[in-house]
Amino acid sequence: MHGKSRHAHSGLHWPALVERFQGARNSAIQLCAQTAYLGIMLNFIEHGTRSDLPGLLIAHGLYGSARNWGVIAKRLSDTRKIIAVDMRNHGASPWVSSHTYPEMAADLAEVLAVQDGPFDVLGHSMGGKAAMTLALQHPDLVGRLIVADIAPVPYEHSQIRYVDALKSVDLSGLEKRSDAAERMAPLIDDPALIPFFLQSLDVAAGRWRLNLDALGAAMPDIMGFPQIDTSFERPALFLTGGQSDYVQPEHRPEIKRLFPKARFVKLPGAGHWLHAEEPRAFEATVRAWLDRAG
Repeated sequence: MHGKSRHAHSGLHWPALVERFQGARNSAIQLCAQTAYLGIMLNFIEHGTRSDLPGLLIAHGLYGSARNWGVIAKRLSDTRKIIAVDMRNHGASPWVSSHTYPEMAADLAEVLAVQDGPFDVLGHSMGGKAAMTLALQHPDLVGRLIVADIAPVPYEHSQIRYVDALKSVDLSGLEKRSDAAERMAPLIDDPALIPFFLQSLDVAAGRWRLNLDALGAAMPDIMGFPQIDTSFERPALFLTGGQSDYVQPEHRPEIKRLFPKARFVKLPGAGHWLHAEEPRAFEATVRAWLDRAG
């Protein structure tokens, strides 16, 4: 009698219960299929709100963070939703031992899979390689692609000297960022990079928001690029600095092989850090291309 009473109180007969369970199970299976990219969920900062235009995900470069892109993201968010991520082992995103481009692409896929509506993707340097890998391996998640000053090729140079330099900075007893800047000056070969690195310093905790051990160990992967035999058939913009040597004419055949609809634009006065050196020109170029690229 007690069992019958509970069943009657629920207001559902057994066939209806089975139907509800099957519907919930199918929804769960569909959700898992949508987000099963085997990446980690990254920390990200949202700017603006969803509009009729596709959103834009921004992936920063090595030693960077979502906060580096705050000004440009806010300006672009006047017409579309912008998401700037902290890549793995950077900022407030999880620290993990491995740091390959297929893994970084899977991380970006996890972020995009839970968003509402279509997204374009912009990546700079390391973030550009991750964005290219995402577009090649998960093209259904990328509307259009913008790659800032990097090519889908391995590079012979290394950034390991900055890992070693940051590890060498004495972070004890810091009261303000200028204290750290003074200690960094003898260790960093380019003074212009010191303010950039300082954005990843947690002064109060006396620690870097960078997993320097993992990044140092993964430097060959970061400087390389995976062998991928597919191509991305949607529009792609390769935006380079006129004073940078990262993207060379001999790289264009490989770019066109992987991205047949690639277009090339150069910012004459900018180097590799083109978004920081020429922020207004960078923003205007990105905005104009997004507004007209079909």
